[in-house]
Amino acid sequence: MRRLQLLLGVALAVAPGCAQEPAPGGSSQGLTPSVSQAASEFRVGSEAQGASSPLLLGNGKIKHVLIIFQENRTPDNLFNGLPGADTVRSGLDSAGQQVTLQPVKLTSPYDVDHEHTAFEVAYDGGRMDGFNLERSTCRSGRSKCPKKFERAYAYVPQKEVQPYFTMAEEYAFADRMFQTNEGPSFPAHQYILSGTSTVSKDSSLRASENPWTSKQAFTGGCDAPKGTLVLLIDAAGTEDREVFPCFDRPALTDLVDAKSLSWHYYQATPGAALWNGPDAIRHIRYGSDYSTDVVSPPHQVLKDISRGTLANVVWVTPTFAASDHAGVTDGSGPSWVASVVNAVGKSRYWNSTTILVAWDDWGGWYDHVKPPQYNPYELGFRVPLIVISPYARAKYISRRQHEFGSILKYVENTFGLGSLNTTDVRADDLGDCFNFSQKPRAFKKIPAPLSSEYFLNEPPSNQSPDDDF
Repeated sequence: MRRLQLLLGVALAVAPGCAQEPAPGGSSQGLTPSVSQAASEFRVGSEAQGASSPLLLGNGKIKHVLIIFQENRTPDNLFNGLPGADTVRSGLDSAGQQVTLQPVKLTSPYDVDHEHTAFEVAYDGGRMDGFNLERSTCRSGRSKCPKKFERAYAYVPQKEVQPYFTMAEEYAFADRMFQTNEGPSFPAHQYILSGTSTVSKDSSLRASENPWTSKQAFTGGCDAPKGTLVLLIDAAGTEDREVFPCFDRPALTDLVDAKSLSWHYYQATPGAALWNGPDAIRHIRYGSDYSTDVVSPPHQVLKDISRGTLANVVWVTPTFAASDHAGVTDGSGPSWVASVVNAVGKSRYWNSTTILVAWDDWGGWYDHVKPPQYNPYELGFRVPLIVISPYARAKYISRRQHEFGSILKYVENTFGLGSLNTTDVRADDLGDCFNFSQKPRAFKKIPAPLSSEYFLNEPPSNQSPDDDF
């Protein structure tokens, strides 16, 4: 109840934005022009959605899809200055003042609120000027953190995350990729499995926040301790109910199973946790393949690639250290993702694989593009998406509107799975990021500070990644 009262108290001080008709591409809000729009060597796609792709996207050329799900960043924060991409170096605050985005380390010792109420504060009815009002925590004292009301207005210098820039510049980058939900990690990891976070198939109630135990610790799933509760949001946008975070609704894994294809979900630890999405879906958690298809720790994916046992559909979630999550990451995230991409690139799987690198929520960071609003919980702010494949368009910036449902729809249309009939229905299938008529491109290794051996030898950790927001 303490958690519910806190969130309701914040919500009373916020006037939620009214739902609007969705418009592809969002709005630049008249802010500082992109620092990267002049890069003529990059191809920028049209904002128009275009025609739907064929039912079997790629005509069966893709046999494996890896969804690498990192943590808590926006394009303005993590890919600022990417050639061709729509990023800015300043943004509005609640007083109507321009705030310059300051460079901060990937490992900066502070975190910004990214609960649903924080989205409402930052979105501010579509004005996109409330990021200075988001709460934040500084772990190492004020002297090492920016001023409280400036913390969300920041970007990570390219040299800190060069492997990400290398991937985005070599392949396709989507700069109109929106987080589907307007909240933190736990519901986001439900959306990337089911296209929704509803408590059941026919319910309109969605899990909207991170679950808390009775001891005020974050966790989530059917294995969560007794007394753990998660807030729900209804169709009117009210968060006033809580339930135990163990749900039952269809997931993409069901469609994969129905086609006699294989799937794996790699996660940091077994059991309950915010990022352990399958643990919160009852029929998966207590199904016969949970013990074989839900795998920890994440570096097992490197071994499966080298052994030739890569599944058809794969989710890869990180350890907290490699997550990019503000305040807890040790900065190894870009090397971690590069190690997975390089493992596929040098394997027999390269010519038949697509790797989708996405971030699960905005993390509280400033972003200037206004997200379309379908309802009081969808869509959230932009998150980065890199599309890597021998058939991905080179140096391509996608301006079509995407969301987490686009990732699900890409998998559905690649393997002819049918539809989950959730947010995948309205979403596109990322088809503009590919050219399946081209000859498969040869793989070029992604240089990174840390090698795959570093992650293969990394000790396990049970530390909670989201211990403040």
